[in-house]
Amino acid sequence: MNIAFLGLGRMGRELVVHLLNDGHTVTVWNRTAAAAAGLAERGATVAENPAAAVSGAEVVITALFGPDAVREVILEGGLPFTANVVWIDVTTISPADASAFAEWAAANGIAYVHSPVVGSIGPARAGALGVLLGGDADAVAVAKPLVSLWADPERLHVYDAPGKAATGKLVANLALAVSMQGLVEALRLGHSGGMTTDEVLTTLLDKTTLATIATFKGEVIRSGSFDETQFSANLLNKDARLMIHTSTDPLPALTAAFNSLESARRSGHGEHDFSVIAAADRE
Repeated sequence: MNIAFLGLGRMGRELVVHLLNDGHTVTVWNRTAAAAAGLAERGATVAENPAAAVSGAEVVITALFGPDAVREVILEGGLPFTANVVWIDVTTISPADASAFAEWAAANGIAYVHSPVVGSIGPARAGALGVLLGGDADAVAVAKPLVSLWADPERLHVYDAPGKAATGKLVANLALAVSMQGLVEALRLGHSGGMTTDEVLTTLLDKTTLATIATFKGEVIRSGSFDETQFSANLLNKDARLMIHTSTDPLPALTAAFNSLESARRSGHGEHDFSVIAAADRE
């Protein structure tokens, strides 16, 4: 297919590679052009602007930083979409945003599908991400073979509305943020009682409910090096803000995690891996 891909952050670049490897014609655009250099070498066409990227495309995929970027680039961009184009939005957004984008798309003759992913760079590269897919059945039928390129087949979930897919992504990332905050607090408690970081992590790994995050981030915490970013503190901070604004009830555990992520962002560590919130508590 002729596909336009807008947004080449860490995740976007990995997804484009899967499309190229599957034989699709892909035109890419990113606000910072340097992000596209490696993809051009793999066969992607690099567009100077979003309008040039989407011109003639059968499918447009967006993987932007957040809902404000989607509004600026897509809704307010005056782009020359092909009639009946399918727009697959991978961007993490709120359910209200997903519903609003779907309404805008329908009014402009565009079929909107929301398809956020669950996972980090390693699973993305391996084609083993969790993938959520929500939208009109006909549009989903077009999108599903494409997003399946980076999905673990057992982790691909289809919903009947874009807003449900958006909510599912926020629920998944809430679990990530809260479990990381739990690990931080376990370290604080353990250190307060005289345990070492290794002793705390070993205890958590012994079939506790924090064993997964301790396995996932234990070595990073031991090393004290958080600059090999799988999922940045900035991104999880942005997602946590969406969660808080979306929920009609208080989310105290998530709020604690948000405060830790916000502190990391303000102290200049936003582009480090989100596990950087444990940096001050590793000893």
